[in-house]
Amino acid sequence: MFKGSFPALVTPFTNGAVDWATLKKLVEWHIAEGSNGIVPVGTTGESPTLSHEEHNEVVRVVVETAAGRVPVIAGAGSNATAEGIELIRHAAENGADAALVVTPYYNKPTQRGMVAHFKAMHDACDLPIIIYNIPGRSVVDMLPETMGEVAKLPRVIGVKDATGDLSRVAKQRMTCGADFIQLSGEDATAVGFNAMGGVGCISVTANVAPKLCAEMQAATLAGDYAKALAYQDQLLPLHIAIFLEPGVAGAKYAMSRLGLCSAEVRLPLTELTDATKAAIDAAMAHAELI
Repeated sequence: MFKGSFPALVTPFTNGAVDWATLKKLVEWHIAEGSNGIVPVGTTGESPTLSHEEHNEVVRVVVETAAGRVPVIAGAGSNATAEGIELIRHAAENGADAALVVTPYYNKPTQRGMVAHFKAMHDACDLPIIIYNIPGRSVVDMLPETMGEVAKLPRVIGVKDATGDLSRVAKQRMTCGADFIQLSGEDATAVGFNAMGGVGCISVTANVAPKLCAEMQAATLAGDYAKALAYQDQLLPLHIAIFLEPGVAGAKYAMSRLGLCSAEVRLPLTELTDATKAAIDAAMAHAELI
């Protein structure tokens, strides 16, 4: 169920409010373009600046719109375990297929604390969990040995790995097992990630180029790395340009150029500089999107 390209879906805004009609259109567009699943209310969905009510409603609307055609992995991460439990229970009640649960950020738990956090989240409901390990944002790193311990919980089924360390895929195969689902959290290394044993990517760039990202993933999963590298060459400038400033701002600007949604983000994120916009425009042209 969880293989291929999964857009880390943006949350569209109009005049400061969630644009529900556009959110539904984006889900339909991603399905039509061949995305293998959708991941709402992660960091790219601006979960830090959504209210709890908005967060939960985005999950409900995305699940309802997807209507079982592709799996929905709902963001349910928090650095407060009790809050995370509320989010994962809501995702389960509204029919999400899995929850993406980030390692607790800012308060810097130990490895033992992370095990306890994920066990509490796991025991709170029956929803499968995908760990999200992103040391660059959370300032804690779930080590492969710790992940192996967490993976013993029956409904912890995989990881979104954004460490940028491709050796982690091999190490996690050793500690978590070959069937543990490993999804890349870094677009620029997604081809190499799958070569090491990964099976997909939760992608920011897929907000802008879902068809290309899905086809690149399909090529890797078919073992056609020559074809996958051709897609990588087409997409790499876009991966780089989108992240010259916070990725969601870059993705939303690119999507606005395609007429998909506004470029609006919530503070403390801001509109892109003209130089970054120009870089994204050039990368989109290179990818033959404009």
